[in-house]
Amino acid sequence: MAFVFDPPAQPNVAVVGTDDRLPVRRIFCVGRNYAAHAREMGKDPDRDPPFFFTKPADAVVDTGETVAYPPETENFHYEAELVAAIGKAGHNISVDDALSHVWGYAVGNDLTRRDLQLKAREQGRPWDWGKAFDRSAVIGPVHAVEAVGHPDKGAIRLTVNGEVKQDADLDELIWSVPEIISILSHSIALAPGDLIMTGTPAGVGPMVEGDTCVVEIDGLGTIETQIGPRA
Repeated sequence: MAFVFDPPAQPNVAVVGTDDRLPVRRIFCVGRNYAAHAREMGKDPDRDPPFFFTKPADAVVDTGETVAYPPETENFHYEAELVAAIGKAGHNISVDDALSHVWGYAVGNDLTRRDLQLKAREQGRPWDWGKAFDRSAVIGPVHAVEAVGHPDKGAIRLTVNGEVKQDADLDELIWSVPEIISILSHSIALAPGDLIMTGTPAGVGPMVEGDTCVVEIDGLGTIETQIGPRA
Protein backbone atom coordinates (compact mmCIF):
# COMPACT_ATOMS: atom_id res chain seq x y z
CA MET A 1 0.00 0.00 0.00
CA ALA A 2 1.10 3.54 -0.73
CA PHE A 3 -0.46 6.86 0.16
CA VAL A 4 -1.47 9.05 -2.79
CA PHE A 5 0.40 11.91 -1.10
CA ASP A 6 2.58 12.17 1.99
CA PRO A 7 0.51 11.95 5.21
CA PRO A 8 0.68 15.01 7.49
CA ALA A 9 3.08 15.13 10.40
CA GLN A 10 1.79 13.89 13.75
CA PRO A 11 0.58 16.86 15.83
CA ASN A 12 2.33 16.98 19.19
CA VAL A 13 2.99 19.06 22.29
CA ALA A 14 6.05 19.45 24.49
CA VAL A 15 6.72 17.46 27.65
CA VAL A 16 8.36 19.16 30.62
CA GLY A 17 11.97 18.26 31.32
CA THR A 18 12.62 16.23 28.16
CA ASP A 19 12.99 16.54 24.41
CA ASP A 20 10.18 13.98 24.00
CA ARG A 21 6.88 15.12 22.59
CA LEU A 22 3.36 13.93 23.43
CA PRO A 23 1.40 12.93 20.29
CA VAL A 24 -2.00 14.60 20.01
CA ARG A 25 -4.91 12.49 18.82
CA ARG A 26 -7.92 14.72 19.46
CA ILE A 27 -8.73 17.87 21.42
CA PHE A 28 -11.97 17.97 23.40
CA CYS A 29 -13.13 21.18 25.07
CA VAL A 30 -15.70 21.65 27.83
CA GLY A 31 -18.03 24.59 27.43
CA ARG A 32 -18.94 26.94 30.28
CA ASN A 33 -17.41 24.95 33.15
CA TYR A 34 -16.92 27.84 35.59
CA ALA A 35 -20.12 29.31 37.05
CA ALA A 36 -19.12 32.96 36.62
CA HIS A 37 -18.14 32.40 32.99
CA ALA A 38 -21.41 30.58 32.29
CA ARG A 39 -23.26 33.60 33.63
CA GLU A 40 -21.20 36.09 31.60
CA MET A 41 -22.14 34.04 28.49
CA GLY A 42 -25.81 34.29 29.41
CA LYS A 43 -26.32 30.75 30.72
CA ASP A 44 -27.37 29.20 34.04
CA PRO A 45 -24.60 27.01 35.53
CA ASP A 46 -27.01 25.43 38.00
CA ARG A 47 -29.08 23.80 35.26
CA ASP A 48 -26.87 23.42 32.20
CA PRO A 49 -25.20 19.98 31.95
CA PRO A 50 -21.65 19.82 30.58
CA PHE A 51 -21.26 19.87 26.82
CA PHE A 52 -18.29 19.39 24.55
CA PHE A 53 -16.86 20.72 21.32
CA THR A 54 -13.63 19.83 19.53
CA LYS A 55 -10.59 21.36 17.91
CA PRO A 56 -8.46 19.61 15.30
CA ALA A 57 -5.27 18.04 16.62
CA ASP A 58 -3.15 20.20 14.33
CA ALA A 59 -4.52 23.38 15.97
CA VAL A 60 -1.91 22.98 18.75
CA VAL A 61 0.66 25.73 19.23
CA ASP A 62 3.64 25.71 21.60
CA THR A 63 4.22 28.41 24.18
CA GLY A 64 6.41 31.25 22.93
CA GLU A 65 5.11 31.10 19.37
CA THR A 66 3.42 33.99 17.59
CA VAL A 67 -0.19 33.46 16.54
CA ALA A 68 -1.38 35.67 13.70
CA TYR A 69 -4.64 37.51 14.28
CA PRO A 70 -6.99 35.10 12.49
CA PRO A 71 -9.11 35.93 9.42
CA GLU A 72 -12.85 36.59 9.37
CA THR A 73 -13.07 37.97 12.91
CA GLU A 74 -13.09 41.34 14.64
CA ASN A 75 -13.42 39.86 18.15
CA PHE A 76 -10.52 37.49 18.88
CA HIS A 77 -10.62 36.16 22.47
CA TYR A 78 -8.36 34.39 24.96
CA GLU A 79 -9.57 31.63 27.33
CA ALA A 80 -7.27 30.27 30.08
CA GLU A 81 -7.70 26.51 30.59
CA LEU A 82 -6.39 23.51 32.53
CA VAL A 83 -5.60 20.73 30.05
CA ALA A 84 -5.69 17.02 30.93
CA ALA A 85 -3.74 14.64 28.67
CA ILE A 86 -5.11 11.11 28.42
CA GLY A 87 -2.52 8.32 28.60
CA LYS A 88 -4.68 5.18 28.89
CA ALA A 89 -7.58 4.17 26.67
CA GLY A 90 -11.04 3.63 28.07
CA HIS A 91 -14.77 3.97 27.61
CA ASN A 92 -17.63 4.07 30.11
CA ILE A 93 -15.02 5.10 32.67
CA SER A 94 -16.26 5.53 36.24
CA VAL A 95 -15.57 8.76 38.12
CA ASP A 96 -13.57 6.80 40.69
CA ASP A 97 -11.29 5.33 37.99
CA ALA A 98 -11.06 8.40 35.75
CA LEU A 99 -7.80 9.85 37.03
CA SER A 100 -5.94 6.61 36.31
CA HIS A 101 -6.41 7.43 32.61
CA VAL A 102 -4.58 10.78 32.85
CA TRP A 103 -0.93 10.95 31.77
CA GLY A 104 -0.41 14.57 32.74
CA TYR A 105 -1.58 18.19 32.81
CA ALA A 106 -0.73 21.41 31.00
CA VAL A 107 -1.69 25.06 30.75
CA GLY A 108 -3.84 25.94 27.75
CA ASN A 109 -5.34 28.90 25.92
CA ASP A 110 -8.51 28.20 23.93
CA LEU A 111 -8.31 30.93 21.29
CA THR A 112 -11.74 31.90 20.02
CA ARG A 113 -13.25 33.93 17.20
CA ARG A 114 -16.02 35.12 19.50
CA ASP A 115 -18.11 36.92 16.91
CA LEU A 116 -18.26 33.81 14.72
CA GLN A 117 -19.03 31.61 17.73
CA LEU A 118 -21.90 33.81 18.90
CA LYS A 119 -23.34 34.12 15.40
CA ALA A 120 -23.31 30.32 15.05
CA ARG A 121 -24.93 29.94 18.47
CA GLU A 122 -27.69 32.38 17.58
CA GLN A 123 -28.37 30.46 14.36
CA GLY A 124 -28.30 27.06 16.05
CA ARG A 125 -25.23 26.03 14.05
CA PRO A 126 -22.00 24.27 15.12
CA TRP A 127 -19.23 26.35 16.69
CA ASP A 128 -16.42 25.10 14.40
CA TRP A 129 -15.69 28.42 12.69
CA GLY A 130 -15.44 30.16 16.05
CA LYS A 131 -13.40 27.50 17.86
CA ALA A 132 -11.73 25.01 15.49
CA PHE A 133 -9.62 27.27 13.30
CA ASP A 134 -5.89 27.09 12.58
CA ARG A 135 -3.50 27.56 15.55
CA SER A 136 -6.37 27.98 18.01
CA ALA A 137 -5.07 25.75 20.83
CA VAL A 138 -2.02 27.06 22.67
CA ILE A 139 -0.95 24.22 24.98
CA GLY A 140 2.07 24.42 27.24
CA PRO A 141 4.50 21.63 28.07
CA VAL A 142 2.74 18.66 29.68
CA HIS A 143 3.68 17.76 33.26
CA ALA A 144 3.52 14.04 34.09
CA VAL A 145 1.15 13.04 36.88
CA GLU A 146 4.09 11.48 38.70
CA ALA A 147 5.57 14.98 39.07
CA VAL A 148 2.52 17.17 39.77
CA GLY A 149 -0.26 14.86 40.92
CA HIS A 150 -3.82 15.76 39.94
CA PRO A 151 -4.38 19.53 40.31
CA ASP A 152 -7.84 20.23 41.73
CA LYS A 153 -7.16 23.62 43.32
CA GLY A 154 -4.81 26.53 42.80
CA ALA A 155 -4.86 29.80 40.91
CA ILE A 156 -5.56 29.99 37.20
CA ARG A 157 -4.97 33.45 35.77
CA LEU A 158 -4.44 35.21 32.47
CA THR A 159 -2.87 38.56 31.66
CA VAL A 160 -2.78 40.62 28.49
CA ASN A 161 0.18 43.00 28.32
CA GLY A 162 0.64 42.48 32.07
CA GLU A 163 -2.95 43.36 32.99
CA VAL A 164 -4.90 40.63 34.79
CA LYS A 165 -8.00 39.61 32.84
CA GLN A 166 -8.90 36.22 34.34
CA ASP A 167 -8.21 35.22 37.94
CA ALA A 168 -9.90 32.19 39.49
CA ASP A 169 -9.18 28.87 41.21
CA LEU A 170 -9.34 25.36 39.80
CA ASP A 171 -11.67 24.39 42.65
CA GLU A 172 -14.32 26.56 41.00
CA LEU A 173 -14.81 24.07 38.16
CA ILE A 174 -18.49 23.08 37.97
CA TRP A 175 -17.57 19.60 36.69
CA SER A 176 -14.30 18.20 38.04
CA VAL A 177 -11.66 16.55 35.85
CA PRO A 178 -12.70 13.00 36.83
CA GLU A 179 -16.36 13.84 36.20
CA ILE A 180 -15.50 15.34 32.80
CA ILE A 181 -13.50 12.27 31.77
CA SER A 182 -16.26 9.92 32.91
CA ILE A 183 -19.05 11.83 31.15
CA LEU A 184 -17.06 12.18 27.93
CA SER A 185 -16.05 8.50 27.91
CA HIS A 186 -19.66 7.38 28.06
CA SER A 187 -20.17 9.00 24.66
CA ILE A 188 -16.77 8.62 22.97
CA ALA A 189 -14.02 6.10 23.72
CA LEU A 190 -10.90 7.90 24.91
CA ALA A 191 -7.37 6.96 23.83
CA PRO A 192 -3.79 8.03 24.55
CA GLY A 193 -3.07 11.43 23.05
CA ASP A 194 -6.55 12.83 23.62
CA LEU A 195 -6.38 16.26 25.25
CA ILE A 196 -9.23 17.73 27.29
CA MET A 197 -9.43 21.50 27.75
CA THR A 198 -11.52 21.73 30.90
CA GLY A 199 -13.14 25.16 30.62
CA THR A 200 -12.32 28.80 31.25
CA PRO A 201 -13.07 31.19 34.13
CA ALA A 202 -14.92 34.48 33.84
CA GLY A 203 -13.20 37.47 32.30
CA VAL A 204 -12.84 36.42 28.67
CA GLY A 205 -12.12 39.28 26.32
CA PRO A 206 -10.50 40.48 23.11
CA MET A 207 -6.90 40.71 21.96
CA VAL A 208 -5.42 42.82 19.18
CA GLU A 209 -2.29 42.67 17.06
CA GLY A 210 0.82 43.22 19.17
CA ASP A 211 -0.68 41.91 22.43
CA THR A 212 1.17 39.47 24.68
CA CYS A 213 -1.06 36.94 26.43
CA VAL A 214 0.24 34.93 29.40
CA VAL A 215 -1.63 32.09 31.14
CA GLU A 216 -0.49 30.70 34.50
CA ILE A 217 -1.71 27.80 36.63
CA ASP A 218 -0.20 27.15 40.05
CA GLY A 219 2.19 24.21 39.84
CA LEU A 220 2.11 24.03 36.03
CA GLY A 221 3.95 27.20 35.07
CA THR A 222 3.05 29.67 32.35
CA ILE A 223 2.50 29.85 28.61
CA GLU A 224 2.98 32.99 26.52
CA THR A 225 1.58 33.94 23.13
CA GLN A 226 2.32 36.96 20.96
CA ILE A 227 -0.48 38.10 18.65
CA GLY A 228 0.93 38.87 15.23
CA PRO A 229 -0.42 40.77 12.22
CA ARG A 230 -3.67 39.58 10.70
CA ALA A 231 -3.33 36.38 8.69
